This record gives sequence, C-alpha cells and structure tokens, in this order.
Amino acid sequence: MRRKADSLVPLEASILDAALDLRRHGVKEAHGFLLAKEMRDRSAAKLLTAYGTLYKALGRLNKAGFLESNWEDPQIAADEGRPRRRFYSVTLAGQNALAKHRETVPQVRPNLRPWQAMS
Repeated sequence: MRRKADSLVPLEASILDAALDLRRHGVKEAHGFLLAKEMRDRSAAKLLTAYGTLYKALGRLNKAGFLESNWEDPQIAADEGRPRRRFYSVTLAGQNALAKHRETVPQVRPNLRPWQAMS
C-alpha cells in the first residue's frame, strides 16, 4: 500500500520531533546518532529497531524535502579520527508535515498503552 504524499510514518514523525526539540535547545543541526540518542528515551524509541532503519527514514525525509542535510568538513572528522557526519535540519515543509501528522494521528501519552490514550 502506498502512502499519501506529505504523510509521515511514526518513525519519521519521531525523527522530526526530536530534531525540533534539539533545535529548541540550541542545536541547529543534528547527525543521525545524536537524533537516535534523543529518541532513545521517548516512547517512540521502540520504532527504532536498528540504525539502518533510522538512516533509511532520514533519507526518505531528506528526499521528501522535510529535512535538509549537509556533510561536515572532512578535515574536522580527520582531526578527530572518525568518519564524516551528515547533519540534518528540519525544513518548513517538515514542520508543516509534522503539524499535519499531529492533527490526524491521536497522540499517545507516555507510559500509557495505545488503547488507554483514546479514553
């Protein structure tokens, strides 16, 4: 089944939400591992079954225009002895898609089972 354009699956919504939360705390761009750490303590963390799942979702969000991305300076990574990181930031389209997602999908309160959130 194909999904509608501009719609989000729960993992994608969680990624956008985490990126916006980081932005509110002064982090303008975040790499995938930082987003995973931000999501880890949230109820949606169960959606992240593997880092491959995260990076595929980041790719879809980037391709859809909900995220912008850029690679860090290779010299910074070389100086720190690690691979380069790709940094992501939420676009206005991503903010709008997340707002639309929140309007159409009931929000589950933390520590409640999905059927309890409906009451």
